[in-house]
Amino acid sequence: MKWYQAIAGLYVFGDSLSDAGMVFQATGGIYPPSPTYFQGRYSNGRVWIEYLADRLHLSSKQTNNFAYGGATTGNVGNSYVPNLLTQVKSFTQTHQKNNPNALYVVWAGANDYLQGVNSATVPIQNVTGAISSLTDVGAKKFLVVNLPDLGKLPATSSNTNSLNLSSLTQAHNQGLRRSLKVLNQQHPDLEIVTLDANTLYRQAIANPAAFGFTNVVSPCLSGSQLCGNPDQFLFWDGIHPTTAAHRIIGETAFSAIQEAGIFTYSRTPTQT
Repeated sequence: MKWYQAIAGLYVFGDSLSDAGMVFQATGGIYPPSPTYFQGRYSNGRVWIEYLADRLHLSSKQTNNFAYGGATTGNVGNSYVPNLLTQVKSFTQTHQKNNPNALYVVWAGANDYLQGVNSATVPIQNVTGAISSLTDVGAKKFLVVNLPDLGKLPATSSNTNSLNLSSLTQAHNQGLRRSLKVLNQQHPDLEIVTLDANTLYRQAIANPAAFGFTNVVSPCLSGSQLCGNPDQFLFWDGIHPTTAAHRIIGETAFSAIQEAGIFTYSRTPTQT
């Protein structure tokens, strides 16, 4: 059996799907509003990266989360929210040398398209650029997440832009896959694991019962109205998943990392 060194820490860059309280902190606890949203998360409980950290046996001190709700990949949208490239830049400026056994997580792009970007070219360049910047300070292990179908969210599914968002999602995911392959060819020592969120969402929508869901179309939170059984809903609001869905994303991420062989156990084996 081949053994691998345990992941020594997590560094997370992205948007509201990974934000564990950055916007909440920046707004003095005003947004996202509590208690409708859980302690600064864009959900009714913890988000996927926190469930993943649990599975990797990492403490909160070993998890460094720079993700901001509303973040785009680059210079689109709200200038008050640090975009992906800004998040990475502020990190690399203060961390000139990094532990190669840490895992660097990048999940961004949805806000670019939801805010009107009509081509996948620049968002893909921004995501791969962010990864390249991290490799320059010693990052070796990456978990990169693709986009769920942005035309199939409760907020967009009946929208006139729904089909266009679905096409952009497909273009983004295909382009991202190609770009990561090229990046890996340029840097053969990198270990890049892809979390296929697109397939995961699609499977949950096609077969809700297999995931413990009874509703994969409507949000649990609609206006000020709450559903009575959030754990059976895929979506908490028009865009974001429930914590039950986040848990599944976290578990799937853990499985992807294990299958790729960049993490097994933290203990030293007595035999091989």
